[in-house]
Amino acid sequence: MQAKPLKTIALVGMMGSGKTAVGTALARMLDIPFVDSDQALVAAADRSIAEIFERDGEAFFRTKERQVITRLLTGPPCVLSTGGGAFLGEQTRAEIKRNAVSVFLDAELELLWSRVRHKTTRPLLMTERPKATLTELMRARAPVYALADLAVKADPAYQIEDMARAVLQALQEVPGLWDTPDAGLEETKQ
Repeated sequence: MQAKPLKTIALVGMMGSGKTAVGTALARMLDIPFVDSDQALVAAADRSIAEIFERDGEAFFRTKERQVITRLLTGPPCVLSTGGGAFLGEQTRAEIKRNAVSVFLDAELELLWSRVRHKTTRPLLMTERPKATLTELMRARAPVYALADLAVKADPAYQIEDMARAVLQALQEVPGLWDTPDAGLEETKQ
């Protein structure tokens, strides 16, 4: 019998840390749904994140993001990829704490930069010095990400499946997360 989580697993961390890719692989391993809060927000708003930022500003975006995440957390357990700034909001963080197990995907600056430097869909990086902006965002956000229930270090040598297995390994230690008391790692591999 395959073990199932009794709570949502919320992946938090910087843009480019792998929340969507790792989350998709993790959800597949656990045979539960994967949901990307940014995609859910875009679908609800019928606009891109960049358009929301440009038209309504970051404060409006964060309010809508919190509302979407709160709604998603009331559903059945899933793997939830949150936007890079979502966990910074105190109300959003409280909702995640109450309804999920948070996992910080901790990646080094150079790995993040290699993944996001050519993307034009990152409104916070639309600056004259995007790498310096990313560095400052990491510095400012690190203390908040440290509040996550678990942290898993992103090794640049890891493939997506390796990282998903590392997250799954860390989740095995969370008391009361699994639907069977003896849920072991081997039961959840596919």
